[in-house]
Amino acid sequence: MRSVADTGSHRPGRRSWPSLPAARTARTLSDVLVVAVLVAVFAAAPARAQQPTCAELTCEFLRNRIEMAGVPVRIEIAGDAIYATETLPLFYERRGYRPAWVGDLGLLPRVDSLVRAIRSAESEGLASCDYHIAAIEAVLPNVRKEEERGRPDPQEYVELELLLTDAFLVYGSHLLHGKTDPVEVDAEWHVSGRGNDLAAVLESALRRFEAGEVESALQSLLPERSGYGRLRDALARYRRLAEGGGWPELPPGETLGKDDVDERVVLLRERLAVEGYLPDSAGGDHFDSELEEAVVRFQEHRGLDADGRIGKGTLAALNVPAWDRVRQIEVNLERWRWLPLELGERFAVVNIANFQLYVVEGEDVVLDMRVVVGKDYRRTPVFSDEIRYLVFAPYWNVPRSIAVKDMLPKIRKDVTYLEKERFTVLTGWGPDTEEVEPRMVDWDAMTQENLPYRFRQEPGTNNALGRVKFMFPNEFSVYLHDTPAKALFSRNVRTFSSGCIRVERPVQLAEYLLAGDPSWTREDILTAMDGDAEKTVRLPEPVPVHILYWTAWADEDGSVQFRNDIYERDIPLDNACDAPAPAI
Repeated sequence: MRSVADTGSHRPGRRSWPSLPAARTARTLSDVLVVAVLVAVFAAAPARAQQPTCAELTCEFLRNRIEMAGVPVRIEIAGDAIYATETLPLFYERRGYRPAWVGDLGLLPRVDSLVRAIRSAESEGLASCDYHIAAIEAVLPNVRKEEERGRPDPQEYVELELLLTDAFLVYGSHLLHGKTDPVEVDAEWHVSGRGNDLAAVLESALRRFEAGEVESALQSLLPERSGYGRLRDALARYRRLAEGGGWPELPPGETLGKDDVDERVVLLRERLAVEGYLPDSAGGDHFDSELEEAVVRFQEHRGLDADGRIGKGTLAALNVPAWDRVRQIEVNLERWRWLPLELGERFAVVNIANFQLYVVEGEDVVLDMRVVVGKDYRRTPVFSDEIRYLVFAPYWNVPRSIAVKDMLPKIRKDVTYLEKERFTVLTGWGPDTEEVEPRMVDWDAMTQENLPYRFRQEPGTNNALGRVKFMFPNEFSVYLHDTPAKALFSRNVRTFSSGCIRVERPVQLAEYLLAGDPSWTREDILTAMDGDAEKTVRLPEPVPVHILYWTAWADEDGSVQFRNDIYERDIPLDNACDAPAPAI
């Protein structure tokens, strides 16, 4: 993603989350919203004079220019092509081709408001050069000079008018649902964006911006959750650090820890002080308790084992350049703009990259726990749905991919594996399904292509789904569930599943989801989990769940969290954000 240089795990106490989230709605819908906001902002028309005004003269030239450009329009001004090739003519058609930036007496004050907004695009992790800023600032002085001389040129007005409108439409579109199309950038992203709730956003814009203040109108299109604002503030902070030279790089060497004396400790102090983990770099080459505490805080903010020592993993995290952190924040701001308008009054969210689940009410985290997510070759997808029911003491119907790739080799090696793990062999899924005696099958003759059986694991303590699963039926067959492999939650990197999400505290999650049903006490939940037959329980009302991917976010105290890009999703998004703005 463009940077200024190009153009020039949680601590104990208050819990935090990345603070936020189906096919994407067509871009034209969101573009209609931006058009509508602009129409609302520029609704008031000045009174007509007897002689043709600047606006009236510009109107006719504007109509001719757009009609001559065809549909979609093909216009280039000062070397810049118009991007809103379908939205721009629709906007002017609805206005009767009345200019938005030129009034009866010439350019309107809102021109300067828009220019200020465009110049601040970098603060949102976007690039002002995508919004004609150079062309606008090249044309604008000439137009104003002609105004001062009392002989404005309607054709110059038209060129500036088109540049300004296109800049507004494209910038507004990017603020509303991102510069990039998530479906094109990340094939595993399946969360529908904020363009779905056009009526609510439009109503808000009409109500709040009747006076036509352009900067406020554009700001109204940003994600409203506080997490976006905190991450934007973090971007400004890390840009300042990067522009100031960043932080020193620590050379490799033996692991450093408390009470060590080493010349690298001096650099370590300086490194941590730059990012605010120490008040200053004083203290010399002795690794004391204060430095150890600072290292622990740094490790927690990077999702590392917080042992207070500088091993290979911590050294690598310390040596990530400041500009790389800037780009990491920019990438995650773009993911924010991909999210739906409404996440829910209360909802569950899983941050895949942080291996953590949060239950959120309003802006407050009321429950959180560790999770295990998919292996790199069986990645957990990004999508939103609703938890609708729970299944206590579940059977595990083994997906065919796991049956043929994972189980079949184990069965060939030892047929008693099925009995030991309490698997039943079945002939199919229909009413005529029959149970098969495993020892009667020639497993050596079974292959991935000809396996006619399916496997079902019976309820019990060793069931792969544990004692309860939390269901939100979806096309990926991904859900939350318990697990007998509790030791995995103590691992720092938790990519062990086949795509589903294993939760650390299933009893507490079940209690929370069933809290609206007085017939389900904690004791009832534990009894049902220990049963020997499945029991399905529908929730009093569905709870939205958002399976997301965040590698950077900011906590309420201002501290910034970074995580490793475990599925390598940041790089293609960074490249897409750095590419020229696509037509809308």
